[in-house]
Amino acid sequence: MTELFPDYRPAWETENHRLIREHAREFFTREATPHQERWAEQHCVDRDFWNKTGAAGLLAPEVEEQYGGAGGDFGYEAAVFHELNKAGDTAFGYSIHSSISVHYLSTYGTEEQKRRWLPGTVSGDLVVAIAMTEPETGSDLQAIRTTAIRDGNHYVVNGNKTFISNGTHCDLVIIVAKTDPAARGKGISLIVAETKDLPGFQRGRVLAKIGQHGQDTRELSFTDMRVPVENLLGGEEGKGFGQLMDQLPRERLLIGISGLAMAEAAVLETIAYVKERRAFGAPILNFQNTKFELAECKADVLAGRALVDYGIGRCLDGTLDASTGSIIKLWGSDKQCEIIDRCLQLFGGYGYMMEYPIAQKYAAARVQKIYGGTNEIMKELIARTL
Repeated sequence: MTELFPDYRPAWETENHRLIREHAREFFTREATPHQERWAEQHCVDRDFWNKTGAAGLLAPEVEEQYGGAGGDFGYEAAVFHELNKAGDTAFGYSIHSSISVHYLSTYGTEEQKRRWLPGTVSGDLVVAIAMTEPETGSDLQAIRTTAIRDGNHYVVNGNKTFISNGTHCDLVIIVAKTDPAARGKGISLIVAETKDLPGFQRGRVLAKIGQHGQDTRELSFTDMRVPVENLLGGEEGKGFGQLMDQLPRERLLIGISGLAMAEAAVLETIAYVKERRAFGAPILNFQNTKFELAECKADVLAGRALVDYGIGRCLDGTLDASTGSIIKLWGSDKQCEIIDRCLQLFGGYGYMMEYPIAQKYAAARVQKIYGGTNEIMKELIARTL
């Protein structure tokens, strides 16, 4: 069984969305799934995997054709990201690059910036990271301390960032910094640093996480790092906080997409296992508890897919708001952790072994309730609409 709901078709999905989904499924099953253990050991995917994915037409498919992209809509991103997670990947920083960071460049970049950067992000020649979180600042982005002070034709950037995915491979970093340190949100701007041979830019240690060991999550530091003024995203200071707030619902929807896709993969993996694993002379699937556990998990996955597809539809028609994005992130990440935990239990002791994909999924799931804004913050945002 490769599909939990083989006849399921989202209302938003067109024939083009279906085709890119099938292409992504075949590509990631072949090129990503077999390498998870090796990528975990080296704490990053192979650098040329970015170029392979770009050559397959799967990076930044929303980018307009004039900048080298496919000119698709968010449904293309959603389909590719769903299949990446269905393939059991916990290493590739696809969404940080393609779905989030590149979207900042294409949405807010000047014409010159888009022509300079977007083609490389589509091909995989340029890997992008976004640096928001700091050692003492998480969900409260207005409290960041990183500064970018103008000095002639450059910004001088100083500060530290942590939990930065794509930290090893990034060629571009979108830095959330204060161009006016005396202000809070109104003093925040987004500065794009081109990292190659950049004095003052330093990649810190690779962080030892509970899960997602193959993802290159690092600390970054900037010491009197000079970035040209023309690298101010959008060309106008003080717009960064508004840009971040506008994009966070989309980011939270993506967390919901990945959560339910990974949960679905866990259920499929578990069904296959319990059909083969025997206890007391019979397959584990024959026991009522196993059937009931997986029945409830399957029901939750279908409910989750319907919720996620509602959000994708809202994103496509431009009406995705903060509350809806928060609901999908909250429910999706909570259910992801719950479903994978229930599936892992059916593996017995083998579920606790990291060589089993179910254990990798379990370890990778926990952070989903933290990044993109903690689930406690999601409840606060939802509550504002009551």
